[in-house]
Order: sequence, then C-alpha cells, then structure tokens
Amino acid sequence: MTTLPPINSAMPSLGSVPGASALDTSAAGTYTDINGLAALTKDPNSPQAISAVAQQVEALFLQMMLKSMREAGSAQETDSNEMGMYQDMFDKQVALSISQHADLGIGRLLKRQLAGKTAPGAVKASSSGAATPGGAMLTPADFVNRMMPPIRRAASALGLNPAGLLAQAALETGWGQRMPRNPDGSPSFNMFGIKAGDGWTGARAVADSMEVTDGVATPKRTAFRAYGSIEESVDDFASMLKNSPRYREAIAAGADAQAYIARIGKSGYATDPEYGNKLNQILNSDTLQAAVKPRIAKL
Repeated sequence: MTTLPPINSAMPSLGSVPGASALDTSAAGTYTDINGLAALTKDPNSPQAISAVAQQVEALFLQMMLKSMREAGSAQETDSNEMGMYQDMFDKQVALSISQHADLGIGRLLKRQLAGKTAPGAVKASSSGAATPGGAMLTPADFVNRMMPPIRRAASALGLNPAGLLAQAALETGWGQRMPRNPDGSPSFNMFGIKAGDGWTGARAVADSMEVTDGVATPKRTAFRAYGSIEESVDDFASMLKNSPRYREAIAAGADAQAYIARIGKSGYATDPEYGNKLNQILNSDTLQAAVKPRIAKL
C-alpha cells in the first residue's frame, strides 16, 4: 500500500499552536480542525472570519475538482476502501493548503461579497432607498416598497408585468443588499447588473463578477454602469429593453411575467445558463409573494 504523508503534518491545528485561543478566527489549519472552524462563529463579521470562510469554500471547490480529476484519470478502482479513504483525506488537506497559499480568485470574490453584506439591525432604511453607503435595503419588503414605483412606471411604458422586472432586480442585487460601488464607496444604483460597454459614456463602477463561458464559470473584474439614483437605473434598463432587438421577444410577453423571465433568460442577457431558472425561483418564491402581498392588487 502506498504510504501517504500524515494529514496533520502540513499545518498544525488550532489547538496545537502555542498561545492560540478559542476565539482565534484566522482559519482552520487542517480540514479536520473542528475547533478552528467553530471559532469562526464567535465573530462572523470580522475580516479574519470572512477571509477564513472564503478559504474554506474555495478549498471545498478545489476538493471537488481534485476528486473529479482523480476519478476521470483512474483506469481502475482503488486497491481498497482504506486506500480510497486516505486519498480522499489527502485531497481535502491539499485543497485547504492551496486555498490558503494561492490566489485562485474564488476566495477573493467571496470575501468581497461577504464583506459587503450588512449585519442584521446595523442600518436604518431611508426614503431614498440607500440605507447604507452601499445602497442596501433592510428586507425584501423594503426592497419592494422602494423599487415598485419606478418599476411600475417602466413596466407600464413597456406593456410588461412589473413582477418580472422586480424579480430580475431582486436577483441582480440580492434584494438590494449588494450592487457595484463607485470608487469612493458610494452606491452605483445599478439595479439590473448592466455592464458598461464601449458605448457607455457615463460613470462606471468596477466590481467582481462571475461570467460563464463555454460552461465554465470564471471570476472577472467587470465595469458596470453607475447611476445617480434608482430611478435612473430603472429608466436606463427600460430603454435598453425597448431599443435592443435582442429583447423583442421578452417585451412581447406583455402581462405574462412567467413568459417574460423565460424569454429574458434565453435572450443572452446574462452569461449564466441558469439565469432564467433563478428568475423563476424568485418570481414564485414565498419571499417575493410576502413582500408584494400589500401591493398584490396593483400587480
């Protein structure tokens, strides 16, 4: 049987490091370091905890890649169940070590997203819809209340059901909790994830995004359009739908919100092949239904 290096030899666990405490949120040294992982819950909003969580997720992704590569390259089954167990343990530790010592982009993207989330109860909603410098809104109900007036106007002009546009804005911004930010940290108010192409002459906000090419998701730094208000964003989105032949079929859906999101999903609006399915999940979710219930008669 092949001899493999001890799993704990590469990095000591939290408990074996002199002077380490239960509140150390730096990271788990090995994938079996339960104390290190549990310590992350002590202060989940700290930069150290966010970084550690991002590393763990990236390590999980790498582990899946290693497992797939091993299975694809193996011409026969392993010698025994015990050998397979050691290989799996070794893969897990290698994945964790790589995530802690190499920048593959996935962890960096996760850290930016986690750091942008607001802690519960930490902000107060304002009438402008910008509850924080990042433009976040407290709850889906707050999001609906803020977005519904401009979305209803745009939907009316396009002959669409506003529920479809609302679901799209919710998906693109995480119910208003995240959106690209300007260099000074102020919100871009880009509610529909519209990229700033060569023809865009307005302000830009650069942010991390996940783009899918030939079925492969790749993190990228992307320039997005930036606006002075939510209203400007909705108006620009409506203008794009109206003036681009690509979205002609989506607009033809009219009052059928289900048809609109199915067609916008197939239009190439987003590179994610699951974009339409994700929109459908939001449109039919209890979250959206509960948020729009007070306004359901107007939809």
